[in-house]
Amino acid sequence: MSFNIALSGLNAATSDLDVTANNIANVGTNGFKGSRAEFASMFSASTYDVGSVAIGSGVRLTTVAQQFGQGSIDTTSNSLDMALSGQGFFTLHDGNGYAYTRAGAFQTDRNGYVVNPQGQNLQVYPRLAGGGFDRSRLVNLQLLTSQSAPVATSSAQLSVNLPANATVPTTTPFSPTVPSSFNQSTSFTVYDSLGAIHTASIYFTKTAASGTWNANLYIDGTAAGTAQPISFDSRGKLTTPANGQLAFPAVTINPNAQPLSVTMDLSKATQFGSNFSVTSISQNGYPSGTMTGVAVAANGVVSARFSNGQSTSLGQVALANFADPQGLQKLGNTNWSESFQSGAAVRGVAAGGTFGQIQSGSLEGSNVDLTAQLVHMIQAQRNYQANAQMIQTDRTVTNTIINMRS
Repeated sequence: MSFNIALSGLNAATSDLDVTANNIANVGTNGFKGSRAEFASMFSASTYDVGSVAIGSGVRLTTVAQQFGQGSIDTTSNSLDMALSGQGFFTLHDGNGYAYTRAGAFQTDRNGYVVNPQGQNLQVYPRLAGGGFDRSRLVNLQLLTSQSAPVATSSAQLSVNLPANATVPTTTPFSPTVPSSFNQSTSFTVYDSLGAIHTASIYFTKTAASGTWNANLYIDGTAAGTAQPISFDSRGKLTTPANGQLAFPAVTINPNAQPLSVTMDLSKATQFGSNFSVTSISQNGYPSGTMTGVAVAANGVVSARFSNGQSTSLGQVALANFADPQGLQKLGNTNWSESFQSGAAVRGVAAGGTFGQIQSGSLEGSNVDLTAQLVHMIQAQRNYQANAQMIQTDRTVTNTIINMRS
């Protein structure tokens, strides 16, 4: 019987070494979670027959328990690399169904879909038309390959000071080509519905009435209607128009585009004793743009950035967690699938509930402590040698008994 007990010890030590070897082999594998061999003693008798002098029958491997502790997080130069800091798994999908991983090394395929090195698609919650994301379904994340559509300028805001001591111009009537027919002017860029660039110029002309001016808007030299009056009170505050908005009529600049209709917001305009100055000017139009990059927020919202300064959300990374992560079925390639023991996947988003945050441009490394594994390897090796020595001792004893017959 002692031979069998020692043999079980050899098998247990071998399994322990195998698990340790696998941990060490994957010390550089992104998202890898180390395992631990767990053992239990054996008795050949039933529970009710085990007495105080019963001798065990050896040892057996009960489970190889996965250890889901946090791995180290290393930065990379790829914005599609994602590391989870905290609980949760990325959700993947392919022809075999859903899989779950902590390895966030993602890239794009030829169709613009975000996949891992094995070609499995990263799953996200799709964007809703009215804002937010639809958490009732999962879709493959695909980066936009089309351009960002242009938006025509419809309003512009001008923060300007018109000098209170200005005099009426000597030349009449007003003409944008005759500097002596107006007092001040400034220009800014506007865009039509096709994204083409145009130059808008607004001219300010002092009138004979106290605190009153005329404003003319020209786009690429074409007048947008006639002059519109603006006026200030004795403290330099704008009084006309009351809401500060000058709505100029539409003007056709590009025959292929829609007419441009620009409303000037002069609510921040003043008439003080200082010189003419423009402190800020902005407008709400922009040209078409091509995608220049991708950003992933800590909550998993994936946004595409465009050359025109705009950004569009493409989806929110779908995370999953399980009641018993150690019960997940190992699939290889640092993937797992749900099982009866793990329980059904509980879906959510990063930085929400018990889920961790996503760090873009980073990867989670293996959680294997190499030093600890090397020490454990030595211990497992000694256990193996001790059980082998036990077999050698049993053999010596057996030989002694056999030799006694002679």
